[in-house]
Amino acid sequence: MDVSALPQLFQHLQTQLVSPPTEVRRLFHGRGRCWAGLEQLTVDWLGGQVLVSLFKEPTPEFLDALQTQLAVLAASECWQQSGATSLLLQHRDREGSPMAVIWGAMETMQEVTENGLTFLLDLGQKQNNGLFLDMRYGRRWVMEQARGKKVLNLFAYTCGFSVAAIAGGATQVVNLDMAKAALSRGRDNHRLNQHDLSRVSFFGHDLFKSWGKLKKAGPYDLIVIDPPSFQKGSFALTKDYAKILRRLPDMLTAQGQVLACVNSPAVSPQFLVDGMAEEAPALVLKTRLDNPPEFGDLDSESALKVMVFSRADA
Repeated sequence: MDVSALPQLFQHLQTQLVSPPTEVRRLFHGRGRCWAGLEQLTVDWLGGQVLVSLFKEPTPEFLDALQTQLAVLAASECWQQSGATSLLLQHRDREGSPMAVIWGAMETMQEVTENGLTFLLDLGQKQNNGLFLDMRYGRRWVMEQARGKKVLNLFAYTCGFSVAAIAGGATQVVNLDMAKAALSRGRDNHRLNQHDLSRVSFFGHDLFKSWGKLKKAGPYDLIVIDPPSFQKGSFALTKDYAKILRRLPDMLTAQGQVLACVNSPAVSPQFLVDGMAEEAPALVLKTRLDNPPEFGDLDSESALKVMVFSRADA
């Protein structure tokens, strides 16, 4: 990271804060490599809390300059008029991903809205806060498609897709994730939106040991696959994704759709196209969803991949 690039960051943030978002949003996305010298830095608007995240340990010079400029930003007129309640700095590359409060007071449990829905974020406790902002359009697509459908949400995490599906009129959603604490937060997210939990199931299991249970609960009109790139001891994207794809035809209804996602910049969209052709040739690519404009990327092949598949005749 380059100290000389910092003025670009603060000029951009001042522009953003003149008219702050009404919903949760990324304000600055260095990870897309469109901002030279700031590739390991992002800034998010989280219901008034502003979270600056460093994805790589900076030089002492860069960190000192960043903290100084953040303090200047918090004292500026545009900041005072923005309604911001705190300014936070998270070191994601350090053990435990510690978070420092630069200004204000951190609210550890923060409610935010996205696409008119409410989600609860957990700040300062874990590396991730409970909602991946780049998947906003994916959740919106699920909400638009879900009416009258049974949905399977794999790698459900805090059930963002499930909340979107029920809001869109899904008859039933089955969520599966090994992390039972994340699924518990998913229940909280549904409750925040006054959803009928009798229409939502939560399976805290290892996916690869649960195919029988999942098939029994199906078939499904929509299957969402949004895995991590790597999860020690349980999932490696390039090795294990194929094991999921080959199961899809037996779990889908005749008109069923699959929303398949890949968030690794090292894996191209062709990985999913080729994998589906080999493991589930009955399913073909229908479209790739756009990413939100605030997540601009120098290379679309490296950006988040969110792709819709269905049977060729569907």
